[in-house]
Amino acid sequence: MSRNLNIFKFYFFTFVFFIIGTNYLFAQELSGKEIIKLQDDLMRGDTLQGKYTMQVITPGWQRTLELDVWSEGRDKTFIRILSPAKEAGVGTLRIKENMWNYLPKVERTIKIPPSMMLQAWMGSDFCNDDLVKESSLVNDYTHNILGEEETNLGAAYKIELIPKPQAAVTWGKLIFLVRKDGFIPLREEYYNEHGKLIKILEYSQIKQVSDRVIPTLWKMISLTKEGHQTVIEVKEVEYNLPIDGDIFTLANLKRIE
Repeated sequence: MSRNLNIFKFYFFTFVFFIIGTNYLFAQELSGKEIIKLQDDLMRGDTLQGKYTMQVITPGWQRTLELDVWSEGRDKTFIRILSPAKEAGVGTLRIKENMWNYLPKVERTIKIPPSMMLQAWMGSDFCNDDLVKESSLVNDYTHNILGEEETNLGAAYKIELIPKPQAAVTWGKLIFLVRKDGFIPLREEYYNEHGKLIKILEYSQIKQVSDRVIPTLWKMISLTKEGHQTVIEVKEVEYNLPIDGDIFTLANLKRIE
């Protein structure tokens, strides 16, 4: 009996150490690209539909927008402003490399050229590309793990993203902090083509939402305009539910209920 128990313990602990060791090696062997893809997949899902608030803060004024957002994979995004009344009905649609804004007051649809992807969206500190992610974090950059960093939200990978030579991207360099536990984004730094840090996106209020754990408060801080920041809060969101394909159409962009 004792001999059999000892044999059982030997194989049990051997198995446990094998699993722990395998997980450790897996974590150690992840490339920068794989880490960025995991955090990108976490925030996007296969599909996403949710309600958000966006608070734009400047030294002279503040305003809050309510948004409905739908996305499908990395190719399709639709945003509709619900309030305030002045902007209600304004819509943004992206399908692959094409992007349009609809302005209901003048009943006009405007196609956004690539040269305007750095333009502020609705006066916020998020540019068009930040909102709809025209450029792919996974495919348009090379990814270098610079090391690890301890934060108040846990240990994180520090990853540098450099644009590939032929990639149509808006930033000269990005630095990401991605929490090791759950591959949750914690911080993003945006640099221009001259290496100047332009703005910082900080994530907080990590919670269980739908089928995953994500940060639900996103604060974009401008480093070129003193006192300017924009805060997005996730009010409700559902991942991986079917979305009617008619959502991502120009006809829907003009459709105001």
